[in-house]
Amino acid sequence: MVLDNEFATTGLHKEIQFPSTIATRRSVQQTGMQRDKTGSSGGAEKPDREAAIMSKYYDGVEFPFCDEFSKYEKLAKIGQGTFGEVFKAKHRQTGKKVALKKVLMENEKEGFPITALREIKILQLLKHENVVNLIEICRTKVACPISATQFNRYKGSIYLVFDFCEHDLAGLLSNANVKFTLAEIKKVMQMLLNGLYYIHRNKILHRDMKAANVLITRDGVLKLADFGLARAFSLAKNSQGNRYTNRVVTLWYRPPELLLGERDYGPPIDLWGAGCIMAEMWTRSPIMQGNTEQHQLTLISQLCGSITAEVWPSVDKKYELYQKMELPKGQKRKVKERLKAYVKDPYALDLIDKLLVLDPAQRTDSDDALNHDFFWSDPMPSDLKNMLSTHNTSMFEYLAPPRRRGHMPQQPANQNRNPATTSQTEFDRVF
Repeated sequence: MVLDNEFATTGLHKEIQFPSTIATRRSVQQTGMQRDKTGSSGGAEKPDREAAIMSKYYDGVEFPFCDEFSKYEKLAKIGQGTFGEVFKAKHRQTGKKVALKKVLMENEKEGFPITALREIKILQLLKHENVVNLIEICRTKVACPISATQFNRYKGSIYLVFDFCEHDLAGLLSNANVKFTLAEIKKVMQMLLNGLYYIHRNKILHRDMKAANVLITRDGVLKLADFGLARAFSLAKNSQGNRYTNRVVTLWYRPPELLLGERDYGPPIDLWGAGCIMAEMWTRSPIMQGNTEQHQLTLISQLCGSITAEVWPSVDKKYELYQKMELPKGQKRKVKERLKAYVKDPYALDLIDKLLVLDPAQRTDSDDALNHDFFWSDPMPSDLKNMLSTHNTSMFEYLAPPRRRGHMPQQPANQNRNPATTSQTEFDRVF
């Protein structure tokens, strides 16, 4: 199999081992045809006949490290996207709740998706309290030829099995009845930055930081999730920059360097997303909701100031797109000014300001962020368990109404349990 360049450079594929007893679709098909010739002159096998042959030989293949999916019972669908589907399920024998992420294979022509291989390997490497835990990988039987597509007729489904988390942050922020105190917001951000510090120290980029990918258990433990776009990174060697794809990170959380076409990037792209999420803890909705990459850069310039060589050295020479795109000129930086209607704590405003720095080289990293006065001033970070115990139902973005303007709660997140009301019109004016 030919690996794509970005995957191959990580070296992760070298450690992924498959049992020697696993047969490929082509080898099983050829074997079946050889042993069951019909004598027809070049005619194709009938679908039901073909399926019977494939099923016969598939059943004889051993999968010593991959249990059957039937050990779990699906309970509810809790997520869907381009990556596939996510279900809440329980173990039939132990009753343990898990999350099942189905690997999307309907249109795969070259076997198992290389991006899923990367995600699995990265999750096997990362073991931390603030990173979602991959329990195992399960499989289903061969797909029915009637319901399957032309590409997956003889393939079963693959599921990644995770520890179940009751909420995601986007779902919690969508619910006006969920109110975070300042101390609880500090705890959320502290856990999020701890998770980023850990993965970055292990040379992994998340590349899809957003509120929907931040899970929280009923005990108040935050977990970074969805490593479908994650990759290993390294420092550029011999003055030759890395050539990573810049088509990553959900648009509303995408940093300016990626929007300008940067391909030699690192941890600062995740820290920009952390800054967007931190502001969202008060605004309850994404702070920059662009429709296109051009529009997103415009919103960034209006909030963080115009993108110029004065604030971002050599930006005008480094990126071809800088000259081609129409970027706002003469915009002053207004991060603190526009957020102060929501964020009353000066330390919080300062940390958001440092995370949303245009120049990635000057953007604060997770280590410095964790040492910021925001986390070491009263009120100190407080456990989320008591607050979450008052909510008995799971909250996920997939199950919640859209969080765009016009749908967001009428109040920003509170500093105490009795927040002052902020109108929707004020939000529209600020962002």
